[in-house]
Amino acid sequence: MSTSLQYSSLETTSRWKNLPPPPGFSEASSSSKGNISSKAVATPSTTPEAYDQLKDKRAWDLAISPAKSLPMQFFMLYMSGSGVQIFSMGIIFMLLSSPFKNIAGMNEAFASFAPSASKNPKSLSTLTLQKLAYFACNLLTLGVGLWKCRSMGLLPTGTGDWLAFETRGPAPELSLL
Repeated sequence: MSTSLQYSSLETTSRWKNLPPPPGFSEASSSSKGNISSKAVATPSTTPEAYDQLKDKRAWDLAISPAKSLPMQFFMLYMSGSGVQIFSMGIIFMLLSSPFKNIAGMNEAFASFAPSASKNPKSLSTLTLQKLAYFACNLLTLGVGLWKCRSMGLLPTGTGDWLAFETRGPAPELSLL
């Protein structure tokens, strides 16, 4: 017993035929089906200027990507608690080391997004605004990690943390003799 689906019967008497097309659907690209119709099919522009604009947009996406991950990192910090355990220390280490790794590899990360007219894509002067935004977002991530270290008591921020380095003055003694 073999079963086969007959799709031709669905096309003529389909109850879905009266539905509107989905957003972004173009009738020209779906009706051609291999042959070129009389309608002009829109082709994406592949000019160098359009390609450079797309690269610029992707560079901005990369520049703000550390800031996009901050809500998840805040949630991970909240779930790790304020105690000093191995899990919370691992999250803190990841949060403090990733900005340094990202900043060290910043030119290589942005090299693929350099404009086509650029002579040296790994130069610090190409995509300057995007690199500054990337640097600022990584500093923000580093600040969140340092804030968590302070809230866990790992940073010496109070006067009691520096008592070993303070010297005692002479004791004011009063003698009646």
